[in-house]
Amino acid sequence: MQIDLLEDTWEREVPHEQFAYLRREAPVHWHDVPDDTGFWAVTRYHDVRAVSRDHQTWSTEAGSTFIRTQAPEALDVMRLMLLNMDPPRQSRYRKLVSAGFTPRMIRKLTETITARAARIADTVADKGGEVEFVTDVAQHLPLQMICDMVGVPEADQAMIFDWSNRMVGFQDSDFRTTPEDGEIAAAEMYAYCDALVEERRTGPRDDILTALINAEIDGDRLSRDEIDAFFVLLSVAGNETTRNLIAHAMRALIERPDVYRELVDRIGDEDLWRSATEEFLRWGSSIHNFRRTALRDTELHGQKIAEGEKVVTFYASANYDEEIFTDPLTLDIRRSPNDHVTFGGGGPHFCLGAGLARAQITAMLRELLRRFPAAEFTAPPKRMRSDFINGIKHMPVRFRR
Repeated sequence: MQIDLLEDTWEREVPHEQFAYLRREAPVHWHDVPDDTGFWAVTRYHDVRAVSRDHQTWSTEAGSTFIRTQAPEALDVMRLMLLNMDPPRQSRYRKLVSAGFTPRMIRKLTETITARAARIADTVADKGGEVEFVTDVAQHLPLQMICDMVGVPEADQAMIFDWSNRMVGFQDSDFRTTPEDGEIAAAEMYAYCDALVEERRTGPRDDILTALINAEIDGDRLSRDEIDAFFVLLSVAGNETTRNLIAHAMRALIERPDVYRELVDRIGDEDLWRSATEEFLRWGSSIHNFRRTALRDTELHGQKIAEGEKVVTFYASANYDEEIFTDPLTLDIRRSPNDHVTFGGGGPHFCLGAGLARAQITAMLRELLRRFPAAEFTAPPKRMRSDFINGIKHMPVRFRR
């Protein structure tokens, strides 16, 4: 079988057939990359978790999380982000930014999620039920919540949406017009954050940005560049990933009217909605993969790997591993256990915002299904061209009362 796990494949479909073959025949498979160094594709669940938890062997900081080799100057900027750090530096940074994720702060945010989701669902009714799901529905709740977290005014939310699209959509011409566009978007977002930080220094608020500015552990504080980098990470990762998870979940339900109807009929069943949300997370893995770099000569699943070689863990494959998930190509809203790796395979890079993402997915879908007992596509959904983000960029939907 021809194996191609780069961006053109993902624009067409999730390559489940390729992953099933690799898990069976070559769980650690060498993959060439045109005009760049290749990588080892890691596709089995237990191997993905083992790599995720062993930062002493597999580094994100040595070469970033992206498949392709980054220029030194770009890598220097990426290493300011939590996503591209290794312990102990990552541990110190995570401790400091966790000041913005206290239980009190999270409770404050989750209390508003259902109300916001209800208002968004009401706008669907106002439009007669016919919407472009990504831009009219899925984008709004994650974007509003992230902007609430960092104190971005509602009038500026469209800018955050545009910047994040241009930064993560660097392989898709619908989001980036020139090779430099993503860098320009990042610079604009950094400058915007700088202005917000200055506002908070003179007028602190009850938001995460103020918490980050004041965070201190044993005299250690975040630098201005570190605050900017975390602002970008929150704005991009927290917005893009949850938006796509909501879109993938709705697509799965529309394609399975029987499951859609069951959730409508059991709208008040907390246990069912809890397990359904976990299945949506497994089903629509928001990030295809995470790259690491071997820090020493080693071996994985019997395959020798040299120091400096790229190793790419595919969450989109691990979440469908037949050894872990019975009948993985079936959307089973009662699946238990469901120990998916959508938020990472454990270890230092487990997602800080996992709880918020779960709450948003549940609330948005529930409010839509509460109002609309059926839905259909008015045109085929279109996927993002990206070998990193599992994105849906267009999904026209008609909801029916």
